[in-house]
Amino acid sequence: MIKCMQGSRSERRRIEMFVAEHEVEIRYAETDQMGVVYHSNYLVWLELGRTKLIQELGFSYVEMEKEGIISPVLDLQISYRKAMRYGEKAIVKTWVDTVSPLRVVYGYEIYNSDGELCITASTTNICAKKEGFRPVSFKKLYPEWYAKYEEIKKK
Repeated sequence: MIKCMQGSRSERRRIEMFVAEHEVEIRYAETDQMGVVYHSNYLVWLELGRTKLIQELGFSYVEMEKEGIISPVLDLQISYRKAMRYGEKAIVKTWVDTVSPLRVVYGYEIYNSDGELCITASTTNICAKKEGFRPVSFKKLYPEWYAKYEEIKKK
């Protein structure tokens, strides 16, 4: 799914790159005492977006884990721009920002039902052996997956 984005500056930078979209119905249990989405729930939504991207490209975290490989998050950056509330829908947009033989940086934006940008984020992930968490080369283990990321990453 190649999307030509129009609108904000960050959206214009993503012209003609692969962006996966995942919609989340905000549940009451995801809000805090102030009536807004509790901050840690956004991390779950980032994972949902990342998983959706991977699935849409024809790959699978499940298969990776069956092979004894995991993909932990090494770094997380998140900016909260606008509160989200119960009853709204969150639209999680996810793309590959950069890729190297050892690391993948995913970019994210989360919009509310009105199309307002509420969250910007990025995660840096690696591949590691499940036993011992020893880092391994993403490019060597999954050359087709790596090549696809090179093809669709942010230009």
